[in-house]
This record gives sequence, C-alpha cells and structure tokens, in this order.
Amino acid sequence: MDPRVVDRLRCPICAGPLAATTAGTARALSCPRRHSFDVARQGYVNLLAGRAPHSGDSAEMVAARADFLAAGHYDTVAAALAAAARQIGYASAAPPDRGAYPLVVDAGAGTGWYLAAVLAALPDAVGLALDVSKPALRRAARAHPRAAAALADTWQRLPLADASATVLLNVFAPRNGAEFHRVLDPAGALLVVTPAEDHLAELVDALDLLRVDPAKADRVAGSLAAHFTEESHQLHRTGLMLSRAEVATLVGMGPSAWHTDPARLGARIAALPEPVGVTLAVRLGVHRPR
Repeated sequence: MDPRVVDRLRCPICAGPLAATTAGTARALSCPRRHSFDVARQGYVNLLAGRAPHSGDSAEMVAARADFLAAGHYDTVAAALAAAARQIGYASAAPPDRGAYPLVVDAGAGTGWYLAAVLAALPDAVGLALDVSKPALRRAARAHPRAAAALADTWQRLPLADASATVLLNVFAPRNGAEFHRVLDPAGALLVVTPAEDHLAELVDALDLLRVDPAKADRVAGSLAAHFTEESHQLHRTGLMLSRAEVATLVGMGPSAWHTDPARLGARIAALPEPVGVTLAVRLGVHRPR
C-alpha cells in the first residue's frame, strides 16, 4: 500500500498508528500494541475491529456496476466531483508531519470509480477507498495508481487519524457525520452526491421503484447539520439511453434492488422498449466542517 496513505491510517482497535510489516510472503499493517491486519493479495487491507455488519455488494453486482460505470453513463457525476475537488484547494490545518499532500477518502467507495476520477483531477493527491464489500475493494485497490483500499464499516469509527483527509467523498452512500467531521481537515470539504427528485423518473412508475423523497436534501442537511455547513450545491442532469440489461444493472445499483420482487421486476424490464430513455439527476453538495 502507498506509504503516504498508511501514514494516515489508524488501528481500528486502539487508534494507534499503523505501519507495514512483512512475514515471509504475507503482508500486514500493525500498530505499536501489535494489533495486526492482513493485506489481501488483491491489495486491500481489512481494518474491521470485529465482524462486518453485512457483506455488501456481491461479486456479480460489483461486476455489473463496474461495466455500467465504464460505459460512461455516470460520467456527469464523476466530472462534477472532480471539478468540485479541484476548487477546494490544498490549504491544510493539519500538523506539518502529516505531509503537504492531500488525501481523498471515499466513504462507501464501491469499485473506487469516483475516487479514481477525483485523483485524476488532483495529481498531487493520494486516495483511500472504504467499503464493506470485498469484491468491490478488489477493484478499488487497483482503480488508480495512487489509490489504496480498506475494508471498513463506515457506521463505526473510521480507521483514520484526526484531520487526516482533505476531501471526503460520499456518493449514494450512508453518512456518518460525526466521524466525517473527525477525520476531515478543518480546511477540507465533504462532497455529498444524492439523487434529485426526478432521478430515474421514467423508471419509477414503469418498474414500480422507490421514489426519491422530495425532502431528501433537507434530510441530508439535517443528518450533517451538527458537524457541517453546506457551502454550496449544484444540480446535474443528463439523459441516458440504455439497453434493458443496463436498466437492470442500474436498478440493482440502488435501494430498489432490496425492495422489489426480482421476478416481477425482470418481467417489467423485459416489457420496456429499447433503447430506454432515462434521466440522470443528482445533487452535489459541498459541506465544510463547523
């Protein structure tokens, strides 16, 4: 793993600093109290303090999502994140021994696709993908040459030093406001992407999907209000033309996948005309620590 990322990591058990160790061909990270965490041969490190709350996305789900994103359908979201990250700047209130390079952390990173886009826009930055899905992390660990990946429950204490991140990404993922605030540099920013009210509107009625709560933006702001102030936000919309197979993957990437009968959903997708016109609509909020 990139030593510049390891330098910012902390033991999930005692919060001590971590360092790389090697025993034979096995690689691990360990702290001064000898808590040790294996680095998988695929490149990610398991930094769970206990058992994972769930296994996250399966290998099949991850592969389908990777293909969908690689086809460019969500390039609008990636470009918006990259542009916002560039505007944040590299000013830091962190101690000098942390180094001047910025760290981009993606909480709930999946395959690391959005993290890679931001790192491509920030040539001096390093990145860390956090997720609970091992199949996703296998891809995230190699999503970008300056990206590392760690298995972590983002609802718990994050395995990072205080004020160690310059940019935090939260893209269609749960938000842990207290921990985001702890690990974010006071001069940094949290970038939150959530679906807008008309996101995938054409599919909602046709496939009986979950609707986006009209008060979604207010609920997100409320969940972060104790620790962050929203500095700005932008709405990004574009039209997609998808095959039925791509529609199935798109639905599987969202919360409707857990609340819809698979057989009924498959039948409704099969009845759609091809190509399927779909609206991509997201809200990108830039939040600063209080």
